[in-house]
Amino acid sequence: MPSSSRVPLSVLDLVPVASGTGAREAIDQSLELARLADSLGYQRYWYAEHHNSVAFASSATSLLIGRAAEHTERIRLGSGGVMLPNHSPLMVAEYYGTLAEMYGDRIDLGLGRAPGTDPITAAALRRGAATTDTFVQDVVDLHRYLAPRDEEQLRQQVRALPGQGTQVPLWMLGSSLDGAAVAAYLGLPYAFASHFAPQLRHQALALYRERFSTEFETAQLPQAYSMAGVNVLVAPTDEEAAFLFTTAQQMAAGIRTGQRVKLQPPVDDLDAAIGPEVARFVDGFQAVRAVGSPETVVRQLEAIVADLEVDELIVTTYAFDPAHRLRSFELLAQAWQA
Repeated sequence: MPSSSRVPLSVLDLVPVASGTGAREAIDQSLELARLADSLGYQRYWYAEHHNSVAFASSATSLLIGRAAEHTERIRLGSGGVMLPNHSPLMVAEYYGTLAEMYGDRIDLGLGRAPGTDPITAAALRRGAATTDTFVQDVVDLHRYLAPRDEEQLRQQVRALPGQGTQVPLWMLGSSLDGAAVAAYLGLPYAFASHFAPQLRHQALALYRERFSTEFETAQLPQAYSMAGVNVLVAPTDEEAAFLFTTAQQMAAGIRTGQRVKLQPPVDDLDAAIGPEVARFVDGFQAVRAVGSPETVVRQLEAIVADLEVDELIVTTYAFDPAHRLRSFELLAQAWQA
């Protein structure tokens, strides 16, 4: 999809739920966007695992991936990511191994070490796991479940079936230096969550590239490969895009104030809607963004690529009207290919 000088673009979807609608509408709208992204040439389409949130309907990522795979042809589908502390590695291997057996080499498995929810919900998701200290070992176990097995290994009692031998590509997700170090040590591609945690983006990506190693058994790349998340809203004019983007800004304000609600309609005066202090937080929280006309957004994205030296961008877009979200991705694809 991109011109020869531009990196691939991908899509990150949290299946946002707009005020006045419910999960069913959000899930159907997500499928429509996945179909469009497939037809427009986006590289991959990832669903992000979130729990106990009225704003997002993306708790069961493997089910969403399977549905999207049934209705698309070429785009890669995956998790952005599976929050591994919530799940046993064996179960993840079985779910994603099953997807790989059904849909072939179109499945990605992005892994995160945060729970993707509040502590009480996290405890309900994985009873008996008091810490996330086993994360690296969990990744290793998952890799082994998905890898081919020799005769001795085949005699072991615990195997992922389906899953064994599918070698579903693993990605490491992160928003800190620790995550970057783990991705480098394990020799995995790295996706940095700069769309909501921009502060350490330069340090984390530099550390990942500097420390990247192919020596550990999980390594699946000859060299480092990084991707960064970006908040994007494209409209025919800069003014309309800025107006529509206030929906995403209000959502971020809810994170700051602890008032999580469904997507709200755009507003003319953001400061009046959320207050100037919260507006300043939102500006920093969403610092990695590209908002405007197609020409404006292409310039902004090219600047982000040059600044972060990443190999790919993954775009997340929130719009109160789902038609505006579809239009944003269509305008972006057309401009990025030009």
